[in-house]
Amino acid sequence: MQRHGRKGYAFYQLVVADSRAPRDGKFIERIGSYNPNTNPATIDLNSDRALYWLQVGAQPTDTARTILSREGVCLKKHLLEGVKKGAFDEAAAEEKFQAWQTSKKQSLQAVKDQDREADKAAKKARLDAEKESNKAKAEAVAQKKAALAAKAAAAAATEETAVPASETAETNG
Repeated sequence: MQRHGRKGYAFYQLVVADSRAPRDGKFIERIGSYNPNTNPATIDLNSDRALYWLQVGAQPTDTARTILSREGVCLKKHLLEGVKKGAFDEAAAEEKFQAWQTSKKQSLQAVKDQDREADKAAKKARLDAEKESNKAKAEAVAQKKAALAAKAAAAAATEETAVPASETAETNG
């Protein structure tokens, strides 16, 4: 795996390289890419070439083996080994692989749907919380305005009672 991208936002190229070559150095063939920054991680892989290299003896790193296994390359290699040994025929191996692939797609889709529903629920919860917060703020503002209106009315009433007293004093004088 060759690391690319900026600091804190890495993505990787899956390459076939000599074990003596440096991590980001000379390689024989690029067989795919891996981007862990997306949810779920994006893997673009040339499965046929990866299978070829595994069959001729390439030893993947631990992370590369995990990626190959997740994409089904290791399973296909295992099934083809069974065909070579005569455990079952190639049609049965292909059928098993297709069954695994469809179940894998279904489980991945279920995870995506679950994430989408969780996002919707979180957005709804945030919206409800914001509505409650806005309602509480509106009530507080209404109470404040009512208190100011009551003060203004009390002040006006005090002025009205004070004004006639002063007017009566002037008229008496």
